[in-house]
Amino acid sequence: MAAYTHSVGGTQWRFDSLREVMAKASPARSGDFLAEVAAGSDAERVAAQMCLAQIPLKRFLEEALIPYETDEVTRLIIDSHDAEAFAPVSHLTVGDFRNWLLGDDADEAALKALAPGLTPEMVAAVSKIMRVQDLILVAQKVRVVTRFRNTIGLRGRMSTRLQPNHPTDEAAGIAASIVDGLLYGNGDAVIGINPATDSTSGICELLKMLDAVISRYEIPTQGCILTHVTTSIEAINRGAPLDLVFQSIAGTEAANSSFGINLALLQEGYEAGLSQKRGTLGDNLMYFETGQGSALSANAHHGVDQQTCEARAYAVARKFKPLLVNTVVGFIGPEYLYNGKQIIRAGLEDHFCAKLLGVPMGCDICYTNHAEADQDDMDVLLTLLGTAGINFIMGIPGSDDVMLNYQTTSFHDALYLRQSLGLRPAPEFEEWLAKMEILRQDGGRLQMGSQLPPAFRQALERMT
Repeated sequence: MAAYTHSVGGTQWRFDSLREVMAKASPARSGDFLAEVAAGSDAERVAAQMCLAQIPLKRFLEEALIPYETDEVTRLIIDSHDAEAFAPVSHLTVGDFRNWLLGDDADEAALKALAPGLTPEMVAAVSKIMRVQDLILVAQKVRVVTRFRNTIGLRGRMSTRLQPNHPTDEAAGIAASIVDGLLYGNGDAVIGINPATDSTSGICELLKMLDAVISRYEIPTQGCILTHVTTSIEAINRGAPLDLVFQSIAGTEAANSSFGINLALLQEGYEAGLSQKRGTLGDNLMYFETGQGSALSANAHHGVDQQTCEARAYAVARKFKPLLVNTVVGFIGPEYLYNGKQIIRAGLEDHFCAKLLGVPMGCDICYTNHAEADQDDMDVLLTLLGTAGINFIMGIPGSDDVMLNYQTTSFHDALYLRQSLGLRPAPEFEEWLAKMEILRQDGGRLQMGSQLPPAFRQALERMT
């Protein structure tokens, strides 16, 4: 394994592997210090970044950060690499690649064609030498469009996951949150519940309830219960009306094993979902959640920095043509992303890397109550991701998830972005909102309905 060196101000810095260069070039974050892979000083970090900028992109195909023989995610990355797609940038260094991405030649068509030729390590590397504005500028150039019962990811649009969690899975509480969210124009990405139960029978009942709501009001969206992929497979086997197959994923085989999954099991879930044939516009039906620090928390990072591990999870995601992927960016806690600044940077990195790899990226813009962050930080990240072309965000009543005890984005936050940036819902959902007299939008001008739609009024009367 080759060593890498770089001189700054008369001091020569040595890095024993590409893995070490990558880790020490990462912007400072608490998880990398916890893993003891971070640069020991700002000077060492700058030296690593300058060293990284001079490394050829093709080097990442020659020196695996995690050995090919011991990690199925590495094998997936290498075996699925498209050399022909990579050819236009194969002669570039990481620094040259940054310059190319910022230039006019890197338009949407070029970036879409390039995606199969990029590895997660390449895009993680270039993100480490980019400013915040660079991450935003490049990410907004390309859109990743997916379809199930509506169309998500089009330019000028942003969707939301309506998250009606309830600590006891009470049907009335969930239903009330669903109606509340819909009345603010939320739910076109998915109506997705984090269940209190992990019993298959309980999951099936929740799926039936979601299906009944979506069918009753003819909502052009999809439902999902965020449960383990094996439970989703069993629910399908029992005949439950399951739209999306969900799973949390990570960027190493060992970390995925700690979740009780591997690529073969995800393939089984994907095929089970396809067998349902519930999509009306397309068959993108997987929903994945990720987050920096998951590999470290499972002691499964192999000395690789947390942001690069996170980017590797997107290679797992794209194999299964997902409808939705999102980083739950601040949920894992301050041990991994200490404060608002680190959370903001991580969210933009994750979005940038995923978009370049052709993954339909969203973000749960969030923090735990013991992090050095607040809602102002989330407003900043929300605004920046809206500008960067995020596919979807979360919609939670009052931004306070009583089920999971963390702070995220509210139903109102989507309205803020729609008004300030002119972002619209998925086209099919926008049409439904207008038909139901819930919301009409003309650019940044929003016209909310003055009263409850009759169908909702009747439903609420029955609940009270």
